[in-house]
Amino acid sequence: MKPLKRPVRRALLVVHVAVSVSWLGLTLGLLTLGITAYTTGDPTLTDASYRAMKVFSDWLLAPVVVVTFVSGLVLSLGTPWGLARHHWVWIKFWITLVTGAATVFALRPGIVQAAGSGGVPDSSLVAAPSVATAAYLFMTVISVLKPWGVTRRGRRLRAERVVRGGRTTAEKPLSPIA
Repeated sequence: MKPLKRPVRRALLVVHVAVSVSWLGLTLGLLTLGITAYTTGDPTLTDASYRAMKVFSDWLLAPVVVVTFVSGLVLSLGTPWGLARHHWVWIKFWITLVTGAATVFALRPGIVQAAGSGGVPDSSLVAAPSVATAAYLFMTVISVLKPWGVTRRGRRLRAERVVRGGRTTAEKPLSPIA
């Protein structure tokens, strides 16, 4: 893929950060509603919590998952970070793919089922958002810290560039905001 031009990269980065933070916030909201539904002794409140979770899952979960995944993928492919050049990018890709699939194919159907249960508490609707929140916080940390360095593929690509004519601008440290 051709490198993204600076204005496009910056706009896409803003979209990616905004939607990723939205996914984290949405998951925290689902966790709060799930805890409320599970811990209250009031079946009416449990039912209301699950119905509220259903509204969020019907309207927001799938679009937020897709936009987060696609914007991150385009950013990785259109910048020197690359998809498989740095460990932190590669790990974020796989965690996003797995959590996105789990959100769309497991969490959403679980919420729909709970919303139709008539107020029966469901511990899986506390566990799933808890795990998802931990995963998103972990991805946020590695996005900021960028640990673990370059992958084997990244080292090979860097060595090939050096052999072809020296250091390129792609090898210089890149600020994600620049």
